Amino acid sequence: MRNVTIRQMRVFAAVARNLSFTRAAQELHLTQPAVSQQVSLLEEEVGMPLFEQIGRKIRLAPAGMELLRYATQITELLREAGETLAAMQGLKRGELKLGAVSTAKYFAPTLLSAFAPAYPEVTIKFTVANREEIVNLLGANELDLVIMGRPPRELDTTAEPFARHPFVIIASPDHPLAGRRRIPLKSLARENFIIREHGSGTRASMEHVFRERAVPFRASMEVSSNETIKQAVMAGMGISFISSHTIGLETQTQRLAVLDIAGLPIVRDWYVIHLREKILSPIAAAFRGYLLENGARVILDTVGDVTKRLTRH
Repeated sequence: MRNVTIRQMRVFAAVARNLSFTRAAQELHLTQPAVSQQVSLLEEEVGMPLFEQIGRKIRLAPAGMELLRYATQITELLREAGETLAAMQGLKRGELKLGAVSTAKYFAPTLLSAFAPAYPEVTIKFTVANREEIVNLLGANELDLVIMGRPPRELDTTAEPFARHPFVIIASPDHPLAGRRRIPLKSLARENFIIREHGSGTRASMEHVFRERAVPFRASMEVSSNETIKQAVMAGMGISFISSHTIGLETQTQRLAVLDIAGLPIVRDWYVIHLREKILSPIAAAFRGYLLENGARVILDTVGDVTKRLTRH
């Protein structure tokens, strides 16, 4: 591997991402023969094929799968080095790769909007997905920072809380339980629950709360979107356990009711997380600092506090 070049690794990584020499050539603004040549030279150095061809399609060979991990790390280290050197020159440029679980999409754009003006030359790549997908991307070092509600146990990370995160149970305003006070959680065992999919942080929090109190729940529908859950609850199809940060508009317009359940809201934390061994770029470090200092205030200003009425009792 002594004669392998960074150019070869970048070309290889582009082909691996696209699983196409043509699309990789377009991405890199090279000709297809030039891409093929770089991959061939790399295969000679490795001594094994990096791709397998099945019909007209290609896929990564075992050696290619292994090499891709290192190619990704090399690309990331070069990016971090460039941003660090740029910071030493007093420049405010670079790339911030931020991931967030889907529940955080209700306030994360506002956080980015408030942060970005001070760094006009920064490129922000923002990925929203469910918890499982975000954890996988973080583990692959494809994200600098992530915003989520529970630090992943399967990764060695640095996780710092920056804002409170309440969970409540919602119903349509004309539901028989709407307006009642101090409803026992066990009385919900007969209700139809609309719940998030497996891999969702909200789903995990709900299961923990009901399991901890030895209360069963009946799942009548499973969906992968908070928006779909809210629409289904408004339509009277059931009730749901959900982050209060997703329902500010609907409660203000009285399209959803927050049920007054004894022992709720359950209050967790929002965390900003990165791999423990990762050296944060100046831009990533700046955004982390911004979240720790201003995140709680920005979230409160953006989505409000729909639990205030409940927590007085």
